Amino acid sequence: MTTTLKSLLYSLLAGCLLTLALTFTACHAETFDAENPDVDLFVDQLRSGKYHPDGDDALGKVPKFTREDIGRLLKYADDLTLIPSFPLATASYSAAGRLRLGECILWTVETIRLGHNASMGCKMVHIDADNYEGIYFLSDEEVLDAAARYRRWWESRKYPRTMWTVDPCYDEPLCGSGYMWW
Repeated sequence: MTTTLKSLLYSLLAGCLLTLALTFTACHAETFDAENPDVDLFVDQLRSGKYHPDGDDALGKVPKFTREDIGRLLKYADDLTLIPSFPLATASYSAAGRLRLGECILWTVETIRLGHNASMGCKMVHIDADNYEGIYFLSDEEVLDAAARYRRWWESRKYPRTMWTVDPCYDEPLCGSGYMWW
């Protein structure tokens, strides 16, 4: 074989390998680590329907966000985008309601606040609800009102409670709203 032909074949082979490497790199989805969650990646994956935490017990696995994540989570609370799924037990979807990103983010914040799951599903209901039917679910406007209440609650965390604090709703974001987690 001539030197020119060998050079051409090596260049062609190198080009193919480079193209292949770039293709695999571009197609590699960012993996979400539920033990060390990233708020923005979590939200992006929820929007696209590609949330898949690592591990064998990943079904229904809720990320381990902390109080330090609440401010960043609340940035997404007004987002009424419908999402295809949320990491809760499958039974929680039986309520036939639309899953709104912002409402599920508020559920995440409430779960952090309580230290355990806020409810079986990421849908708020009216306080007079007899069950978890769609007629009791909040409207878009009510979800936005709940988001504003959670933001006010979070902002008030900057000021410590003292013996002179007279606020029965100091640590209850939905206090007086007529909404609750089922």
